[in-house]
Amino acid sequence: MAASRALLPSPQVSPASARVRLAAAVPSSLTLAARGGAGAGARLRVRCAILSSPAPVAPTESRPVRRISPSAPDGALRPKPAVLVAEKLSEAGLAVLRQFADVECAYGMSPAELLAKAAQFDALIVRSGTKVTREVLEAGQGRLRVVGRAGVGIDNVDLQAATEVGCLVVNAPTANTIAAAEHGIALLASMARNVSQADAALKAGKWQRNKYVGVSLVGKTLAVMGFGKVGSEVARRAKGLGMHVIAHDPYAPADRARALGVELVSFDEAIARADFISLHMPLIPTTSKIFNDESFAKMKTGVRIINVARGGVIDEDALVRALDSGKVAQAALDVFTVEPPPKDSKLVLHENVTVTPHLGASTVEAQEGVAIEIAEAVVGALRGELAATAVNAPMVPAEILSELAPYVSLAEKLGRLAVQLVAGESGIKGVKVVYTTARGPDDLDTRLLRAMVTKGLVEPVSSTFVNLVNADYTAKQRGLRLTEERVAHDSPAAEAPLESVQVRLSHVQSKFAGAISDGGDDIVLEGRVKYGVPHLTLVGPYEVDVSLEGNLILCRQIDQPGMIGKVGNILGDTNVNINFMSVGRTFRGKQAIMAIGVDEEPDKDTLEKIGAIPAIEEFVFLEL
Repeated sequence: MAASRALLPSPQVSPASARVRLAAAVPSSLTLAARGGAGAGARLRVRCAILSSPAPVAPTESRPVRRISPSAPDGALRPKPAVLVAEKLSEAGLAVLRQFADVECAYGMSPAELLAKAAQFDALIVRSGTKVTREVLEAGQGRLRVVGRAGVGIDNVDLQAATEVGCLVVNAPTANTIAAAEHGIALLASMARNVSQADAALKAGKWQRNKYVGVSLVGKTLAVMGFGKVGSEVARRAKGLGMHVIAHDPYAPADRARALGVELVSFDEAIARADFISLHMPLIPTTSKIFNDESFAKMKTGVRIINVARGGVIDEDALVRALDSGKVAQAALDVFTVEPPPKDSKLVLHENVTVTPHLGASTVEAQEGVAIEIAEAVVGALRGELAATAVNAPMVPAEILSELAPYVSLAEKLGRLAVQLVAGESGIKGVKVVYTTARGPDDLDTRLLRAMVTKGLVEPVSSTFVNLVNADYTAKQRGLRLTEERVAHDSPAAEAPLESVQVRLSHVQSKFAGAISDGGDDIVLEGRVKYGVPHLTLVGPYEVDVSLEGNLILCRQIDQPGMIGKVGNILGDTNVNINFMSVGRTFRGKQAIMAIGVDEEPDKDTLEKIGAIPAIEEFVFLEL
């Protein structure tokens, strides 16, 4: 949808049906004025999973048959998702996948073969050797919704393209941390003592003790470039070897560095002071070839370099020049710009370079751990669970995900309700989300909640499947301006992270006038979590209290006795079960709002009967 078009256009209503307003802009809602006529609206089945399921795809001859799983939460049969494993994964990880999905292992595929298969699978698992390009993601045709990277680095995945198509990218950042750190230390020690060169010479029949005199590690300065999980573990081990450790990482917490006895310094200071430099940074545009002729010139003569991170952070031609000149005495490399490197690579063949074929994560324990970690992440994402290892979604720690889970549901449902109330052709101009909380800004991460409000607002009126990955991108493409505000809660001792969440749509027309704020033109809905269940607690100026489960009917009426019974009898006569009911009013005998939670969708005739009750001024049926 072009940015210049209205976000939420509504259809024209004919004069004959002026009193029967169908929420055609929101296919899942039906709105009627009091004692109105009839109309029809297409239904939209709401996808409640955090990661939305794709639209059904017509079967083709090349599409594999998907088995039926009886394990859906509601007891209904569901097709099993299909997972493509493009690079070798241990049997332990495959076992986790097979419990939930149909799994196909296709190792060593060409790019063309991967493109041909992309649309046949819901998830794709790769290591570092498979490029998940924009072409692959677009070839997924909306079905491919999870990419799992078995390992830490994600430079072989086009994150921007994945975000645009709503594909979640997850990695396995913890399982191989120790293995990579141990390999870095192994290269550090073997390089310092010329182990690989001496081994090769002795096997060639040469006894050259004098040639392979090494250097000691004790008292030397090691610069750890990138102080994340692996970098900090390398620092911990280097300290045990008696080395003085400094580190550079613009995002590293100072308290963690201090706890390990590590000094955080600038990039230039780190490379200028170091006797050994160990690289542990990601390959991103700002780090590509960051170690080049200019960087090497700033280093001590005789510096030694270890790289178990990403080959592309080093300009390999510049490193060869630095080795030839003696500026760099030795290098120990596990990764390369192109893998495998050319057989005639000057860098690989250099006598002062120790090399291994990307073995950082290659221990039995790490391989199994990575396989299990990525399998569990992919399965969780396919189930719609919040992913703590998501790379292109709001990154929220696992403990925060658990705490915010009911508020995530509340935020989406408030957005879904609000958009169904919008009328007119102008669409939504602006959205404000107000969080009432006793916590400070540093103690409450609202990115996840903001994404879910966006999902609730956009998905019911769009053909786009919105999830945590592409919520912000989708909102931006549609010109949706969303702001956030925090309101301090009076009870600082409150244990819950939030007292309430309010969604306010600014300067819009409403199909239900009762939802408009006093003296304004904003649709206002507010809710809170009670006993782990989202509740609607405010509609415009009216206080209500209704559980947000099933569907919802809002009635604005004259406050008089017998209204609850009349509406309840109409619903009961057609076997529509009421699960919750609440009435809020401004003044006694004036106007009131009745909020009714129902398990089923009432038919058109039932809704018309409710609208025909004389005291009811307007009502709206909303589907959650």
